[in-house]
Amino acid sequence: MKYVVTLNGKNYEVDVTETDAVITSVAPVAAPVAAAPVAAPAAPVAAPAAPVAPTATADGAKVTSPMPGNILAVNVTAGQAVKEGDVLFILEAMKMENEIVAPVSGTVKQVLVSKGAVVETDAVLAVI
Repeated sequence: MKYVVTLNGKNYEVDVTETDAVITSVAPVAAPVAAAPVAAPAAPVAAPAAPVAPTATADGAKVTSPMPGNILAVNVTAGQAVKEGDVLFILEAMKMENEIVAPVSGTVKQVLVSKGAVVETDAVLAVI
């Protein structure tokens, strides 16, 4: 079977024959095209940050991560007064941004994560 394939604005006539061979023949319809330079391999992707492991937490209401994800924003600092329902963190999980809110009113005693941290389910993010 013959097909006409357009690639980068140029038409190529492709003859496909069912055989046991692995190589098939490709003939350009237009003028011959110079071989494209081989692209350099992509730079290695940096490994994701290690999950945050809190070393010690103060007594109080612990704000935990409901799911694994990345911390996109930290909206509080230690010593800051918060009200129940205030947005403390933005957690990205499965391409969605989730607001992590204060479970109680009070003063933030500890913030255990920073922007860009990778957290697991039930990781302690802050203590109020």
